[in-house]
Amino acid sequence: MPVITFANTKGGAGKTTAALLLATELARQGNRVTILDADPQRWISRWHETGSPLPNIDVVSYVNATNIQQTLSARKPQTDYFIIDLPGFSSPLIATALGLSDHVLIPIQGCAMDAKGGAQVLELLSYLEQRANIRIPHSVVLTRVNSMVTTRALAAVKMLLAERKVRVLDTPIIERAAYRDLFDYGCSLYEMEAERFSNLDKAKENAEAFANEVLGYVPNRNVKQAPVLVPRSARPAA
Repeated sequence: MPVITFANTKGGAGKTTAALLLATELARQGNRVTILDADPQRWISRWHETGSPLPNIDVVSYVNATNIQQTLSARKPQTDYFIIDLPGFSSPLIATALGLSDHVLIPIQGCAMDAKGGAQVLELLSYLEQRANIRIPHSVVLTRVNSMVTTRALAAVKMLLAERKVRVLDTPIIERAAYRDLFDYGCSLYEMEAERFSNLDKAKENAEAFANEVLGYVPNRNVKQAPVLVPRSARPAA
């Protein structure tokens, strides 16, 4: 049961959106997903409470350094993938969660502040490897990227990561209105109506490509390939 953790010590980096996109895509592909909402803002918990429960997704709120390991152990039998959404600030919980992870995703927007928050996570991962001999695979995912324009700041962030030999996912998360609307409607992209949301197909394609790339790095070999779930809105009437 792989544990995938989203971490950046600077808030507003697109961490929670990236975590939710990955979770809903994994669930759509038939995986049982448990999201550990360790962010005090509880955006994913609120998302879960807003809409109807989605198949294959469970959300655990108020996760902290004291109960995170016990929560993971208790939920293993009914989970194929764990997704952890960490606070957007420095916290003792971050080191604990990183040490329990199979892969850490570091969301970074094209700005210096996000890069500094991501660098703090990278430094902590390096510390765990050097001092505790715990090597945790990790990648950076670029978030809120303009599909048409590459800014100077984003180019500078890419160059900095390349210099540090940090793996950056080939699939960035593009800035899409549909991603923001997920939190208002408490649903997945596949339960949205195309006529009400602009570029919904492109949003779905981007989210699917992101999830598939992550799966390439974090496969769950205990899970047989499952059929893709049909969203409720697309099911024929009984």
